[in-house]
Amino acid sequence: MFQGATQFNLDGKGRLTIPTRYRDMLLAHCAGQLVLTADADGCLLLYPQPEWLPIRDKLMQLSAFNPTIRALQRFLVGHAEDVVMDAAGRVLVSATLRSYAGLDKHVMLVGQGNKFELWDEARWKSQNEKIADISMDNLPPELEGFTL
Repeated sequence: MFQGATQFNLDGKGRLTIPTRYRDMLLAHCAGQLVLTADADGCLLLYPQPEWLPIRDKLMQLSAFNPTIRALQRFLVGHAEDVVMDAAGRVLVSATLRSYAGLDKHVMLVGQGNKFELWDEARWKSQNEKIADISMDNLPPELEGFTL
């Protein structure tokens, strides 16, 4: 399970260093085989390949005749790129995906259970400011009775 937020710098070639606390787990779980794709919130999603494949397969089994489903297939699967963690624990983030997510040098890697989100640091800070605007009166029903 991936959790926590870590600030990193992309190197000059656009490579992200995976935190050491996750490297052994990723090597054991997926031999360093990962998938990067775009997220509608403006970040990237980084999945271990075994976590991504069922999502991709389920999405692609849906009818492409529905314009909303087709758009989602085009967006998520169309942006998906296989990446491999190198011996130094780095993955290359393509120029296309860096451009989409506005990634320059300073980035945040945020654990989200079975995947990571990769954010531009400034966008991450802006995203976190939005949490203060959430009204307790406007929570979805799934959070009714939820406590920390």
